[in-house]
Amino acid sequence: MPTRILIGLFLVVISAPALADFSGKGELGIVVARGNSDTETGNVRLELNYQHERWSNESIFNAVHARDSGETNNSRWVLSNKTDYNLSEVSYLVGALRYDRDRFSAFRYQSTVAVGYGRRLVATESHRLKVELGPGFRFARLRETDETENEVIVRGFVDYRWQVSDTTQFTNRFLVESGDDNTFLENTLGLSVAVNSRISLKTGFSVRHNTDVDPGRKKTDTLTTVNLVYNFGNE
Repeated sequence: MPTRILIGLFLVVISAPALADFSGKGELGIVVARGNSDTETGNVRLELNYQHERWSNESIFNAVHARDSGETNNSRWVLSNKTDYNLSEVSYLVGALRYDRDRFSAFRYQSTVAVGYGRRLVATESHRLKVELGPGFRFARLRETDETENEVIVRGFVDYRWQVSDTTQFTNRFLVESGDDNTFLENTLGLSVAVNSRISLKTGFSVRHNTDVDPGRKKTDTLTTVNLVYNFGNE
């Protein structure tokens, strides 16, 4: 049920850009190796943003798939949506949804729903920093036992962007969803260099950590990417 609800809400949200200022970006990275090893790795990321009066929305789909000698060794996709309502130039209310499905994690899926309060601490031409905090609820299903874990969580989010130059941007996004059964943390670094107004190259490094995992599974996963990015819509 959580899967259908989150996907349904995501589809409703992304159908709305015609009513608002719209922008977005698509990212794609593919690596194929042949010879002593046969590996294929691909990742794709789609981000859609829109604004309408005091409302703003960010929808993100991210997927990674990797094969080594014909066997899948990494398969993950994440769907998230975040809606903000501005109270003033520096403060806003936030509602966030996230669905995470990782074939090789201790969970078949993790999905969260949260609300909270956000504040823009820095907003200059070069630097932007905002933080969010609030309560939520997590739905999860364990892979080994097929049992469900439903619990109240606290969600925290930090988003930092540094416009290094006209063509170079550094970003760092940190997410924590903490409950009694499990705490999920994710930190994502990105460095992008624009080729022109539409196309850029981006390198990224992400760290994901779950405090509660099955025996034999690692708590921390890392991912390094090099992507081609296409920016579309109104900038």
